[in-house]
Amino acid sequence: MKITNRRAFYDYEILERFEAGINLYGSEVKAVRLGHADLSGSHVRILGSEAYLLNAKIFPYKYAQIENYDEKRTRKLLLHKKEIISLKSKMDGSNLSVVPLSLYDKHHFIKVELGLGRGKKKYQKKEAIKKRDLRREVEAELNSPV
Repeated sequence: MKITNRRAFYDYEILERFEAGINLYGSEVKAVRLGHADLSGSHVRILGSEAYLLNAKIFPYKYAQIENYDEKRTRKLLLHKKEIISLKSKMDGSNLSVVPLSLYDKHHFIKVELGLGRGKKKYQKKEAIKKRDLRREVEAELNSPV
C-alpha cells in the first residue's frame, strides 16, 4: 500500500528525495497497511539531532483498543546522523523545507519518502494548473476518434 501526499507536489518544487524509517505503534502499522493515513498538511522538523514528522494523520486501527489515541501525534523519523546533518544544513542555508511525499511498505517495514523542496509562489501554482489542463485537452484531442 502506498499513500501519497499530492498536496506536497502542488505546494513545493521537489529538489531531492530521501527515504526514512518511522517509529510507529503496532496498531498504526496495521492501519497504514490498510491505507488509513493522510499526509496532507504534514511536515518534517529537525530538533537537535533527531527528525520528527508532524501533523501526519494515521487513523486508529479498527480492531485495536487504544484509549486516548492521538492520530496526529509527533512521530520520530529514523535517519542516520549524517543524513540529518545534511538535511539541516540544506534547510538552513537556502530556505528549503522537508515534506513527506509518500508512506509505503518495504520488506515489512513502513518507510516515508521525504522531499527537500522549495515552496511555490501563487503564480507558479496557477501556471502548473494551466499546463496540466492544456496537456489534458491535447491528449483528449489525440485520443478522440475522428
